[in-house]
Amino acid sequence: MTDSADRPAAALRLIDAANAEDPNTELVAGQPRPSALVYGERMSQRLAQLVPEPSEALRLAARAQHLQRWVIPRERYPEGRKGYHQWRTALARYHAERAGAILLQVGYDEVFVARVQSMLRKERLKLDADVQLLEDVACLVFLEHYFEPFAARHDEAKTVDILRKTWRKMSALGQQAALALPLSASATALVQRALGG
Repeated sequence: MTDSADRPAAALRLIDAANAEDPNTELVAGQPRPSALVYGERMSQRLAQLVPEPSEALRLAARAQHLQRWVIPRERYPEGRKGYHQWRTALARYHAERAGAILLQVGYDEVFVARVQSMLRKERLKLDADVQLLEDVACLVFLEHYFEPFAARHDEAKTVDILRKTWRKMSALGQQAALALPLSASATALVQRALGG
Protein backbone atom coordinates (compact mmCIF):
# COMPACT_ATOMS: atom_id res chain seq x y z
CA MET A 1 0.00 0.00 0.00
CA THR A 2 1.29 3.46 -0.94
CA ASP A 3 1.48 6.30 1.60
CA SER A 4 -1.49 8.65 1.10
CA ALA A 5 0.72 11.59 0.14
CA ASP A 6 2.36 9.53 -2.61
CA ARG A 7 -0.81 7.87 -3.94
CA PRO A 8 -1.63 10.35 -6.74
CA ALA A 9 1.89 10.20 -8.18
CA ALA A 10 1.97 6.41 -7.85
CA ALA A 11 -1.40 6.11 -9.60
CA LEU A 12 -0.30 8.43 -12.41
CA ARG A 13 2.88 6.39 -12.91
CA LEU A 14 0.88 3.16 -13.23
CA ILE A 15 -1.65 4.75 -15.59
CA ASP A 16 1.20 6.08 -17.74
CA ALA A 17 2.96 2.70 -17.68
CA ALA A 18 -0.23 1.00 -18.89
CA ASN A 19 -0.73 3.59 -21.64
CA ALA A 20 2.92 3.32 -22.68
CA GLU A 21 2.10 -0.21 -23.91
CA ASP A 22 0.00 1.25 -26.73
CA PRO A 23 1.29 -0.21 -30.03
CA ASN A 24 -0.11 2.84 -31.85
CA THR A 25 2.18 5.85 -31.97
CA GLU A 26 2.09 9.49 -33.00
CA LEU A 27 4.86 11.93 -33.68
CA VAL A 28 5.48 14.46 -30.93
CA ALA A 29 8.33 16.90 -31.56
CA GLY A 30 9.47 14.56 -34.34
CA GLN A 31 9.61 11.47 -32.10
CA PRO A 32 7.13 8.54 -32.14
CA ARG A 33 5.41 8.11 -28.77
CA PRO A 34 2.59 5.76 -27.62
CA SER A 35 -0.70 7.41 -28.57
CA ALA A 36 -2.57 6.65 -25.34
CA LEU A 37 0.31 8.01 -23.26
CA VAL A 38 0.35 11.24 -25.26
CA TYR A 39 -3.43 11.56 -24.92
CA GLY A 40 -3.29 11.14 -21.14
CA GLU A 41 -0.60 13.80 -20.86
CA ARG A 42 -2.64 16.17 -23.01
CA MET A 43 -5.69 15.60 -20.81
CA SER A 44 -3.69 16.46 -17.69
CA GLN A 45 -2.17 19.56 -19.29
CA ARG A 46 -5.52 20.87 -20.51
CA LEU A 47 -7.18 20.21 -17.14
CA ALA A 48 -4.44 22.20 -15.40
CA GLN A 49 -5.05 25.08 -17.82
CA LEU A 50 -8.82 24.98 -17.38
CA VAL A 51 -9.06 24.55 -13.60
CA PRO A 52 -6.46 25.93 -11.16
CA GLU A 53 -7.09 23.34 -8.43
CA PRO A 54 -8.96 20.27 -9.72
CA SER A 55 -9.95 17.57 -7.26
CA GLU A 56 -7.63 14.60 -6.88
CA ALA A 57 -10.29 12.31 -8.33
CA LEU A 58 -10.68 14.53 -11.38
CA ARG A 59 -6.91 14.70 -11.96
CA LEU A 60 -6.72 10.90 -11.98
CA ALA A 61 -9.83 10.47 -14.12
CA ALA A 62 -8.44 12.88 -16.70
CA ARG A 63 -5.21 10.90 -17.02
CA ALA A 64 -7.18 7.63 -17.26
CA GLN A 65 -9.77 8.95 -19.75
CA HIS A 66 -8.48 6.67 -22.55
CA LEU A 67 -6.67 4.11 -20.40
CA GLN A 68 -5.53 1.29 -22.73
CA ARG A 69 -8.08 2.38 -25.33
CA TRP A 70 -6.47 0.27 -28.05
CA VAL A 71 -7.56 -2.95 -26.29
CA ILE A 72 -11.12 -2.49 -27.60
CA PRO A 73 -10.82 -1.45 -31.26
CA ARG A 74 -13.71 0.23 -33.07
CA GLU A 75 -13.70 -2.57 -35.66
CA ARG A 76 -15.19 -4.99 -33.11
CA TYR A 77 -18.50 -3.18 -33.34
CA PRO A 78 -20.89 -2.63 -36.27
CA GLU A 79 -20.64 0.42 -38.52
CA GLY A 80 -23.02 3.28 -37.92
CA ARG A 81 -24.23 5.27 -34.94
CA LYS A 82 -25.54 2.29 -32.94
CA GLY A 83 -22.24 0.41 -33.24
CA TYR A 84 -20.31 3.55 -32.35
CA HIS A 85 -22.32 4.05 -29.16
CA GLN A 86 -21.90 0.40 -28.21
CA TRP A 87 -18.14 0.80 -28.64
CA ARG A 88 -18.00 4.01 -26.59
CA THR A 89 -20.05 2.42 -23.80
CA ALA A 90 -17.77 -0.62 -23.70
CA LEU A 91 -14.71 1.65 -23.63
CA ALA A 92 -16.06 3.73 -20.74
CA ARG A 93 -16.69 0.58 -18.72
CA TYR A 94 -13.23 -0.74 -19.54
CA HIS A 95 -11.44 2.50 -18.67
CA ALA A 96 -13.32 2.62 -15.35
CA GLU A 97 -12.50 -1.01 -14.58
CA ARG A 98 -8.79 -0.65 -15.34
CA ALA A 99 -8.48 2.66 -13.50
CA GLY A 100 -10.26 1.15 -10.50
CA ALA A 101 -7.79 -1.73 -10.35
CA ILE A 102 -4.83 0.68 -10.42
CA LEU A 103 -6.31 2.96 -7.75
CA LEU A 104 -7.04 0.03 -5.44
CA GLN A 105 -3.50 -1.25 -6.02
CA VAL A 106 -1.98 1.98 -4.68
CA GLY A 107 -4.30 2.11 -1.69
CA TYR A 108 -7.29 4.27 -2.52
CA ASP A 109 -10.49 3.24 -0.75
CA GLU A 110 -13.54 1.92 -2.55
CA VAL A 111 -15.50 5.18 -2.20
CA PHE A 112 -12.75 7.17 -3.93
CA VAL A 113 -12.35 4.51 -6.61
CA ALA A 114 -16.10 4.48 -7.28
CA ARG A 115 -16.00 8.26 -7.67
CA VAL A 116 -13.29 8.11 -10.34
CA GLN A 117 -15.07 5.26 -12.11
CA SER A 118 -18.32 7.24 -12.16
CA MET A 119 -16.49 10.12 -13.83
CA LEU A 120 -14.97 7.84 -16.44
CA ARG A 121 -18.41 6.42 -17.25
CA LYS A 122 -19.63 10.07 -17.58
CA GLU A 123 -22.45 9.50 -15.14
CA ARG A 124 -24.60 12.55 -14.36
CA LEU A 125 -23.02 14.65 -17.11
CA LYS A 126 -24.30 18.25 -16.90
CA LEU A 127 -25.29 17.61 -13.25
CA ASP A 128 -21.96 16.67 -11.66
CA ALA A 129 -19.41 19.50 -11.90
CA ASP A 130 -16.35 17.22 -12.04
CA VAL A 131 -17.90 14.93 -14.66
CA GLN A 132 -18.71 18.00 -16.75
CA LEU A 133 -15.16 19.32 -16.37
CA LEU A 134 -13.80 15.96 -17.51
CA GLU A 135 -16.04 16.12 -20.58
CA ASP A 136 -14.98 19.71 -21.26
CA VAL A 137 -11.31 18.71 -21.11
CA ALA A 138 -11.87 15.74 -23.44
CA CYS A 139 -13.67 17.99 -25.94
CA LEU A 140 -10.91 20.60 -25.77
CA VAL A 141 -8.19 18.00 -26.31
CA PHE A 142 -10.12 16.65 -29.29
CA LEU A 143 -10.53 20.11 -30.80
CA GLU A 144 -6.92 21.14 -30.23
CA HIS A 145 -5.11 17.95 -31.23
CA TYR A 146 -7.42 15.60 -33.14
CA PHE A 147 -10.07 17.67 -34.88
CA GLU A 148 -8.09 18.63 -37.98
CA PRO A 149 -6.99 15.04 -38.79
CA PHE A 150 -10.63 13.98 -38.20
CA ALA A 151 -11.89 16.70 -40.56
CA ALA A 152 -9.43 15.60 -43.24
CA ARG A 153 -10.92 12.07 -43.19
CA HIS A 154 -14.60 13.05 -43.29
CA ASP A 155 -16.86 15.19 -45.44
CA GLU A 156 -17.74 18.69 -44.29
CA ALA A 157 -21.33 17.88 -43.35
CA LYS A 158 -20.27 15.10 -40.98
CA THR A 159 -17.49 17.25 -39.55
CA VAL A 160 -19.87 20.13 -38.81
CA ASP A 161 -22.36 17.70 -37.23
CA ILE A 162 -19.62 16.33 -34.92
CA LEU A 163 -18.63 19.87 -33.98
CA ARG A 164 -22.21 20.73 -33.06
CA LYS A 165 -22.51 17.60 -30.91
CA THR A 166 -19.18 18.36 -29.25
CA TRP A 167 -20.29 21.92 -28.52
CA ARG A 168 -23.54 20.74 -26.91
CA LYS A 169 -21.63 18.45 -24.54
CA MET A 170 -19.54 21.32 -23.20
CA SER A 171 -20.26 23.78 -20.41
CA ALA A 172 -20.02 27.56 -20.91
CA LEU A 173 -16.52 27.39 -19.40
CA GLY A 174 -15.47 24.72 -21.89
CA GLN A 175 -17.01 26.59 -24.82
CA GLN A 176 -15.18 29.77 -23.83
CA ALA A 177 -11.89 27.86 -23.70
CA ALA A 178 -12.65 26.26 -27.07
CA LEU A 179 -13.09 29.64 -28.73
CA ALA A 180 -9.61 30.61 -27.52
CA LEU A 181 -7.87 27.55 -29.01
CA PRO A 182 -5.19 28.27 -31.65
CA LEU A 183 -6.96 26.52 -34.54
CA SER A 184 -6.05 26.85 -38.20
CA ALA A 185 -8.08 29.09 -40.48
CA SER A 186 -9.86 26.09 -42.05
CA ALA A 187 -10.73 24.58 -38.66
CA THR A 188 -11.93 27.95 -37.39
CA ALA A 189 -14.18 28.28 -40.45
CA LEU A 190 -15.72 24.87 -39.71
CA VAL A 191 -16.30 25.83 -36.07
CA GLN A 192 -17.97 29.06 -37.14
CA ARG A 193 -20.19 27.17 -39.54
CA ALA A 194 -21.13 24.67 -36.83
CA LEU A 195 -22.04 27.50 -34.48
CA GLY A 196 -24.07 29.23 -37.14
CA GLY A 197 -21.63 32.07 -37.63
